[in-house]
Amino acid sequence: MNAAATPIRPLLSLEVEGMTCASCVGRVERGLRSIPGLHNVAVNLATETAQLQADTPEALAEGLETLARLGYPARQETITLAVSEMTCASCVGRVQKRLSRLPGVLAVDVNLASETATLRYLAGVTEPEAFLAASEALGYPARRIEGAQTDERAARKQAQAHALSRRFWLAAALTLPVFVLEMGGHLVPAFHHWVAMNLGEGTSRWLQLVLTTFVLFGPGWQFYRKGFPALLKGAPDMNSLVALGTSAAYFYSLLVTLAPGLLPEAVRAVYFEAAAVIVVLILLGRTLEARAKGRTGAAIQTLLGLRPRTAQVLHDGVAVETALDAIRVGDLVLVRPGERVAVDGVVTDGTAYVDESMITGEPLPVAKSLDARVTGGTVNSAGVGNSAGAGGGTLTFRATAVGGDTLLAQIVRMVEAAQGAKLPIQTLVDRITLWFVPAVMAAALGTVLLWLAFGPEPRLTHALVAGVSVLIIACPCAMGLATPTSIMVGTGRAAELGVLFRKGDALQRLASVQVVALDKTGTVTAGHPALTDLDLAPGWTAPEALAIFAAVEARSEHPVAAAIVHAAREAGVTLPEVTAFEAIAAYGVRAEVAGRMVLLGADRLMAREGVSLGDFAAREAEIAAQGRTALFAAVDGKIAAVIGVADPVKPTSRAAIAALRAAGCHVVMITGDKEATARAIAAEVGISEVIAGVLPEGKTTALERLSARGPVAFVGDGINDAPALARADVGIALGTGTDVAIESADVVLMSGDLQGVVNALRVSEHTLSNIRQNLFWAFGYNVALIP
Repeated sequence: MNAAATPIRPLLSLEVEGMTCASCVGRVERGLRSIPGLHNVAVNLATETAQLQADTPEALAEGLETLARLGYPARQETITLAVSEMTCASCVGRVQKRLSRLPGVLAVDVNLASETATLRYLAGVTEPEAFLAASEALGYPARRIEGAQTDERAARKQAQAHALSRRFWLAAALTLPVFVLEMGGHLVPAFHHWVAMNLGEGTSRWLQLVLTTFVLFGPGWQFYRKGFPALLKGAPDMNSLVALGTSAAYFYSLLVTLAPGLLPEAVRAVYFEAAAVIVVLILLGRTLEARAKGRTGAAIQTLLGLRPRTAQVLHDGVAVETALDAIRVGDLVLVRPGERVAVDGVVTDGTAYVDESMITGEPLPVAKSLDARVTGGTVNSAGVGNSAGAGGGTLTFRATAVGGDTLLAQIVRMVEAAQGAKLPIQTLVDRITLWFVPAVMAAALGTVLLWLAFGPEPRLTHALVAGVSVLIIACPCAMGLATPTSIMVGTGRAAELGVLFRKGDALQRLASVQVVALDKTGTVTAGHPALTDLDLAPGWTAPEALAIFAAVEARSEHPVAAAIVHAAREAGVTLPEVTAFEAIAAYGVRAEVAGRMVLLGADRLMAREGVSLGDFAAREAEIAAQGRTALFAAVDGKIAAVIGVADPVKPTSRAAIAALRAAGCHVVMITGDKEATARAIAAEVGISEVIAGVLPEGKTTALERLSARGPVAFVGDGINDAPALARADVGIALGTGTDVAIESADVVLMSGDLQGVVNALRVSEHTLSNIRQNLFWAFGYNVALIP
């Protein structure tokens, strides 16, 4: 017999979809049995399951691929857990490694920022309770997240931040006297003599002992509760470093205070202030980190805030205020000017302009009439701030998607998924920590043995002093401060340049960016329509024409009208009185101004009214080719002007894009606007690659394709940019944009200027270089001072 026992593989029970007869069962069994490494295959049609044993994960994966190829896929489920008490990348690694080993688990995504773990697993193989138990066994309590629990999660993170803040301030208050008593004499020698004369060295040390004990075993207890178990398991983290270093300093000082006669007089120094100050500094870092975590859900909160709480639902022709959750598919919903559309639907009655910038990012409201689609969260802008026009601006629509099926709900899910998919980068400190603590412990042990073997008498005393000195010198104070101090300086300098880093690790990620993707509207361009062209017929002057045209457009609800009115106000012209105003749907407007009949609209309006365009037809084509909106103006039956309105390019965009390209970044424009308009703008600012006509989901897909070229930064400003900002390796939002975009981003350009992207890249590179230098010297300091 072979002495080596064959390992027992767990029996897996897969839920197989699509089996309808015995032939299906046969095909599934043959397919699974043909794969090396799969054993004891048994397929049951009644329970729609396939039981098997797999030698390796690769064999199981091949079996799943075979089932899918045969048309009988194994049912998979996804679960998201809220995991608490994770403090660093080492915690993330341990949770991910443990959950990945559970039977039936196909993929695990643990996120430190959102404190969640998302698992994809085979239904029927493992129950969710097993995931909770596995995480709990590691010391990280977990619970299942059912649906959207953003409010609860935000409240929990806020409570954690407040608790850490209280611990920090308590520790700081207790540490301050300790620090002053021990270090004050080094700064002011006279203070040392004052303490010796009035308190005495013994009283000073006892006072430091009492205060430090409260610091370490009160606010600092969390480091020992987590650090020593991790150390005993052979997986030390920053908690372990803090616990080890502060314990060495504390217990050595305790020995000096309680039994000074056991040590030579030359080494009877206390290090209470070192232990207490380390705890305070680390607590400060944890407090700032907790506050940052508490803001991760703000973007989703703002998105959810776009939904109105109630809507006017028609019952037998009467509008009844109805809660959002009570609206059903097929209900007729009334939305008046200024109100938000409650759910997705199709217009059945009325005409209005709807602001859809939250979806498309484009500044111009869109005309809605019979059979047009409307989206929940958008705003009926007709009649807002304008005189009443034709149609009154009230819409009636039939609900086609409600609850979690609306486009807004999908955007919320995309932002959640994109944020959850980001794993925090393993920092240099965490990488060093993996071997630094064992190395320090080995060095301390080696030092003790060397002193015992070759040191002077009393050898044991000197050996213990030397060993503890190694642990004190190797305390992670310098290592722990190397990164945050650089981040503080870097982000401070960035703020002076108009760049706000919302997340410290964005400094590191931004330095490696190879592709910069830009949204168009509000990012490259100004984000609002402006008068760009006013070509006049002979005999007309600009002030005269603007006064007449703006007087008419001031009565119109069309979004282009606002650009003409704004231009007239900027020019300081006086608007004459308008009479007999008429809005002609799909054509334009007609009005009488100071006794003259004025027409403003598309070429079809001019053709309908018999106005000859002459050379202005060619000019209108040129304006349209440049991606601008063109319309004609006629007075008393004769053409007077062709007008161009567009979203103008920001003055600094072209120079900033050129600087990005000079820095080695490939620049791409991604927009929801039309191809012709997007390419015209791109050509103007020097961008060669354009991805146009995409909605929020399309932007994230485009970023995934671009990531094949290297790390991607996305720059945007609108609600529709939130999923892309969260999905990109680095999301950069304009401070002049929406709160949702800002909260979804890693970096915010406070001035709304693209030059801020260039500044952010430079700050990132310099800061990362400084972090590496700090870590080198911090590590060198520890190594050089080990006895």
